[in-house]
Amino acid sequence: MKNFSELGVDTLILNAIQELGFENPTAIQEQSIPVYLETERDILGLAQTGTGKTAAFGVPIIQLIEPQSKFVQALIICPTRELCVQISKDLTAYGKFKPGINIVSVYGGSSIERQVSELKRGAQIVVATPGRLMDLMERKAVQIKHVKYVVLDEADEMLNMGFEEDVEFILGHTPDEKRVCLFSATMPKQIRNIANRYMKDPVELSVGKSNSGNANITHQYATIHAKDKYAALKRYVDFNSDNIYAIIFCKTKNETQEVSDKLIKDGYNADCLHGDLSQAQREKVMNRFRHHAIRILLATDVAARGIDVTGLTHVIHFQLPDEIENYTHRSGRTARAGKTGVSFTLLNMREGGRLKDIERISNVKFEKIMIPSAQEVRDKKLLAFTDTIINTEIEEHIFDVQVQKAVDALMELDTKELVQKILSLELRRFSVDFMNEPDLNASGFDKGSAGKDGSTRGYKGSRIFVSLGKKDGFDIRSFKDWVADASNISWKDLRVDVSGVYSFVDALPEHAQQIIAALNGQQYAGRSVRAELSGDKSSGGGGSYGRGGGGRSYGGGESSGRSYGGGERRSGGGERRSYGGGESSGRSYGGGERRSGGSDRGGDRRSGGGGFGGERRGSSEGSSRRRRS
Repeated sequence: MKNFSELGVDTLILNAIQELGFENPTAIQEQSIPVYLETERDILGLAQTGTGKTAAFGVPIIQLIEPQSKFVQALIICPTRELCVQISKDLTAYGKFKPGINIVSVYGGSSIERQVSELKRGAQIVVATPGRLMDLMERKAVQIKHVKYVVLDEADEMLNMGFEEDVEFILGHTPDEKRVCLFSATMPKQIRNIANRYMKDPVELSVGKSNSGNANITHQYATIHAKDKYAALKRYVDFNSDNIYAIIFCKTKNETQEVSDKLIKDGYNADCLHGDLSQAQREKVMNRFRHHAIRILLATDVAARGIDVTGLTHVIHFQLPDEIENYTHRSGRTARAGKTGVSFTLLNMREGGRLKDIERISNVKFEKIMIPSAQEVRDKKLLAFTDTIINTEIEEHIFDVQVQKAVDALMELDTKELVQKILSLELRRFSVDFMNEPDLNASGFDKGSAGKDGSTRGYKGSRIFVSLGKKDGFDIRSFKDWVADASNISWKDLRVDVSGVYSFVDALPEHAQQIIAALNGQQYAGRSVRAELSGDKSSGGGGSYGRGGGGRSYGGGESSGRSYGGGERRSGGGERRSYGGGESSGRSYGGGERRSGGSDRGGDRRSGGGGFGGERRGSSEGSSRRRRS
């Protein structure tokens, strides 16, 4: 491995990075810095979060910038305000001993007037989020026509958040002759398209496989029932409480707030981040988290974009992400800078297929663990307590007269009695109710037992007709989840086919009547659901329910011209409704809020579609009219 000096970094910057404690370059730094300093080529870098990408482009940019010129020479575009601020701080640190370089960060949620004022004083480097940069361009407060270096950091995240058109707009206003450096944790087709349009014969650098996770992360899961998810979370946190410093990911802002409130009420050192918080509130929470005043942070994928915190021991998935690639981004927040970490998933029994998808696509291997029992939690905490006593150093200077009186009183006790009293005080923390709590592990999903989509194959069962389908906003996965939740049948015992206005459920014969009883007559979007065995003529009407199935009359004697809508149908927007008993997997069907802009735009962009699953990102049509802050 080469050191930074051998990579061509000059003395002034070497002094700065040595002061920061950098000893040897990371793999991406070792590949990127010489290309940046010794060639004129563009760089297309594939590297996970936490691999040192900022120094990989930041160190050479600081070295190449000409302080005497006050034009914007380098433009760094990133998806979120948090990442924007972090990159600016890092670049300032790298250039500490190189005078005359001014770095300005511009992002939504902060005073645009202040940012305009800073830009007027001159800046060689601008670090920006796409929306705010476009606002400043429209105000003619920033000129990027002289830019020599453009960096797109976390490019896949920008695309996920709906910034593709914004990025292309910005790149279209930069000079043809420039160097483009693009870093991404994953390399989807859209990234390749941008590279083909705006990069010239780029050098492709790669650290690890596409979509792959950090080898220092242990990926674990425990299978639990949905209703036990919060109790299992507490049990897991309790068992690891001696060293835990974690981000817990939820699907929606409401769930994030609810779980955070419960944890705080139950005495845990927690807080949350979500889209309803102001920038000042976000900064306060993050400042407390960075300084370990908060040990557990609840967040949504959108709210956590760009969070850069060192030393995280755990990433906990209270809910798996909607998009599989987001698992890599989540888990990559731990095990940074060569350290190890744990990515732990509380797996609902119906999510087994998604776990297998993550294994296949993200190139990770999950290890099944058991949620510890109440007895195991108590025993571990008691050992930690005794270790603390044994390893505590005695500070003689604190033993004044009053303290010594207390010591003398305790010394009158028999040694065994004294120890038992001390341990009794500690053991009182564990109530009878806590010690009597049940085993929280579900005996369902095992990674080797399910098909790729989480369904079971190859058994003869009962086929059930259900009068809901794709027109009602379902796909195979969401319909299976809904049926499983409503009937309290494990998803692994179901197979479904979803058509336009009806669907079929294949179930074990002993489950058929339970499913029918649970679904038949249930209200969905204002109308009654019909469920019955396929080909069952006892409820009126004849014919087949097969796919293409002939004209079946639904309604025992009413004509086949009856509307399937059965009242008001909602196909977009409006109230989001969730179905299923207990604590469901977080899916919501039929409309609702879709998120596509998130943290940079000072509010949620809405595209009004029938999104499945809480906070969902996607590009909004009519993007030229999207709100920017």
